[in-house]
Amino acid sequence: HFSHNLKNLWLLDMDMNWTPVIAATVCGTGALYLLLKWRNNQKIQKKILNARKRRDKSLQQAEQAVQQFKIQNPDFESSSIVSLSLPELTGKLKDGSLQPDAVLYAFMEKALEVNKNLNCSTEIIMESVVQLKDIKSQKKGLLYGVPISIKDNVAYEGRDTSCGVVSKLDQPALMDSVVVKVLKKQGAIPFIKTNIPQGLLNYDCSNPIYGQTLNPCNLQKTSGGSSGGEGALIGGGGSILGLGTDIGGSFRIPASFCGICGFKPTTMRLSVRGISSCIKGQKSVLTSLGPLGRDVESLALCMRALLCQDMFSLDPTVPPIPFNQEVYESSEPLRIGYYENDGYLQPSPSMARAFRETKDLLERAGHTLVPFQPLRLYHAFHELTVRGILGDGGRTLFSHLQAGPIDPCLRAQANMLSIPGFIKKLISIVLKPFVSASHLCLIKSVADLWRQHANVEEYIQEVIAEWRRLNVDVLLCPMLGPAFNFRYCGSLNSALSYTILYNLLNFPAGAVTVSTVTEEDEAQLHHYKGVHGDVWDKLFVKAVKGGVGLPVAVQCVSLPWQDEMCLRFMREVEKLTAKSKLTRKH
Repeated sequence: HFSHNLKNLWLLDMDMNWTPVIAATVCGTGALYLLLKWRNNQKIQKKILNARKRRDKSLQQAEQAVQQFKIQNPDFESSSIVSLSLPELTGKLKDGSLQPDAVLYAFMEKALEVNKNLNCSTEIIMESVVQLKDIKSQKKGLLYGVPISIKDNVAYEGRDTSCGVVSKLDQPALMDSVVVKVLKKQGAIPFIKTNIPQGLLNYDCSNPIYGQTLNPCNLQKTSGGSSGGEGALIGGGGSILGLGTDIGGSFRIPASFCGICGFKPTTMRLSVRGISSCIKGQKSVLTSLGPLGRDVESLALCMRALLCQDMFSLDPTVPPIPFNQEVYESSEPLRIGYYENDGYLQPSPSMARAFRETKDLLERAGHTLVPFQPLRLYHAFHELTVRGILGDGGRTLFSHLQAGPIDPCLRAQANMLSIPGFIKKLISIVLKPFVSASHLCLIKSVADLWRQHANVEEYIQEVIAEWRRLNVDVLLCPMLGPAFNFRYCGSLNSALSYTILYNLLNFPAGAVTVSTVTEEDEAQLHHYKGVHGDVWDKLFVKAVKGGVGLPVAVQCVSLPWQDEMCLRFMREVEKLTAKSKLTRKH
């Protein structure tokens, strides 16, 4: 508009010296731009401040509610309640030896304490106190009276599902997500929402709204992500059961980093209606919703509770397949595929040792172990997974990130996403002889997108055919760990190869903690070469350095819709590990 008017004025009088006018207008335009940018930044800061105030207010209200309950019940003692296992807790709630209000306030008190140390909560759900009034009507529910934590992006009526981005603040959910509705019908009490990384597509746990979540096992380490708040809260004892989401390892990694268990079911085994995302509509790699807990039995109980008629009625797109208890409880010997190194990322010494020890325990228990190697992993990781998730060149994700300040843990990714399309194309051409740069390329057309989806389907069938050829029931493989030092996750997407493969394949997968990092593991990092010996392998060593005493996990996998088989395998690993530790003690 300015240029058009300037041109018209210039045509009116060719003799006038317009230089001062142009200079003044340009300066004025620049000043206006800076003013508008300042005002926008003020709005952003106000949004962030309001979100923090809401969180702080809910924390204060929770503290007051706990103190009031303790005054009214002088014999109340929370430590004996929060130390119970989930089966023990549900048993005591059912027989009346524990009351739901005492259990809720016990976990609320512990969660407040854990949050002070780890910064893992985005808000306490004070409606949980109101829910206590009607809880007796759900006494038949499998989770009657059990307080449950939920990840920030799981919708709860009246609460934001921020995904850690400013663009989603001040948009409270109009209704509960399906899983929250089902949990309530089963007698569970959602009482706290937990922290996430900015945009969710990162396995750290920090955002410019709520800050960095710390690891309960070591405050100098990240809790993992994107369900990092869940991992930290449960690992720290502030929750007994939680719900998270997983698109690349998003609760298997926090489970591994924080020393708990996490299970990724087949996508759509549980409803994802009411689950927020920054890349909604992406179909190459699907998000799963699932439970995190202290042990495998907790995960199985949660799945049993959720896989009920209420869920199938509320979301008819979910196949009405109830939990198969017979498969879960089976003790038949298993035929187990395994691999220690996927050929893309050499596992850390502690990852490899934990894997080998678990494999030996399974063999000694009478199971058959069969070598299995991931097929065309480089192609699957770059051409199918990364290119699929960022099929629009990352523009949708970046639009959410640039609506507010960029968190330091996302800076490396944000810099890559911000590169203009034509420069990405040029870089991909230059790099192609040396490395795959597919993640820099857009999916250019509808036909290209269809080919991408067809290639994913063909790859899934190829892996299933190999699985059938080897006639295996389940698969054992390493799990990323130990917990990273801060600011490395955003620069090491290559470390996701062990987890994200099973999101692409849509295979159920779970993480079970089996060991801790030893001094010898730490010493062996000095000899770590990696698969490629490149800068990323060297960065991986720096990321996991200083991990002595941190938990280490393994990963258990099964075919799609055989979720109970995966959980059964996880339970077997957990049982054998516990038995081995007990034997060593004596």
